[in-house]
Amino acid sequence: MRVLVVGGAGYIGSVTVERLLEAGHEVVVFDSLVSGHAAAVHPQAELVVGDARDDEALGRLFAAHRFDAVIHLAAYIQAGESVRHPGRYFANNVGSLICVLNAMVAYEVGMIVFSSSAAVYGVPDPIPITEDAPLRPVNPYGASKAMGEHLLPWYREAHGIRYVSLRYFNAAGATSRLGEDHRPETHLLPIALEVAIGRREALPIYGTEHPTHDGTCVRDYVHVLDLAQAHVQALEHLSRGGQGGAYNLGGGRGYSVLEVVETVRRITGHPLPTQSLPPRPGDPPYLVASWERARRELGWQPTRDLDDMVASAWEWMRAHPQGYPR
Repeated sequence: MRVLVVGGAGYIGSVTVERLLEAGHEVVVFDSLVSGHAAAVHPQAELVVGDARDDEALGRLFAAHRFDAVIHLAAYIQAGESVRHPGRYFANNVGSLICVLNAMVAYEVGMIVFSSSAAVYGVPDPIPITEDAPLRPVNPYGASKAMGEHLLPWYREAHGIRYVSLRYFNAAGATSRLGEDHRPETHLLPIALEVAIGRREALPIYGTEHPTHDGTCVRDYVHVLDLAQAHVQALEHLSRGGQGGAYNLGGGRGYSVLEVVETVRRITGHPLPTQSLPPRPGDPPYLVASWERARRELGWQPTRDLDDMVASAWEWMRAHPQGYPR
């Protein structure tokens, strides 16, 4: 298939592009490079720089190519920032999806894989979380992803666009060529590795008295390569006539912050000093996924554990101590 990957210069997007190419697909990347990196785009993929909210740019892009499917990963992702700037998050995360969907309608592209998030669940109960759990986001980032999911069935009903929404849990890890480089960085594992490599003095831990076995938050981690593979299998599912829907992508077990810290210490050999800070409002104690639906309907399952994620991310950071070139 010829696939348009919107946001394909980002962390998950760039690995997804690489995996799509390995699977024999032709890929065009459309990215504003506001948070993505041109250097992360595979040389076999065509990179077009532009804003996914620009209808004219999208029109030129769709007119120049006959796309079979779209993967939409163009989103701002910082939950804390979204609370301070909700308009920015809704305008980009929801607005870009609407513009892309409208272009798909105009140019008769009938399949989309949407990058959603576990943030749509808010503070869920019970654990592990299934896709039938109510969507109760607690910040604008999560709400913007839930809004995106609410849009898709209406476009299916009105225009026949079939879709898959992939609800990521905590992406981590790297490939030999691609890794995580956000500015600023807000994710636990790369921050811990920045301490280990000497770019930070200590790892902040937000809350040590949560109702968990060691008092720190428990999260579900999934290797970025496994996430990328899920996009390939989601496209294959749609191309076979599958109706799609929402799917959790997680590792199926939770690791506490302290367990992640100990894993990083063991793999890097660094003492990794920590700093205890007050808990962040709205942080759920547990976020652990059930990925049974993805296994049953997409044929997907995670294949790499936390050691794999930490080791691959550490190898990439040592090879790219300053991240991607600016």
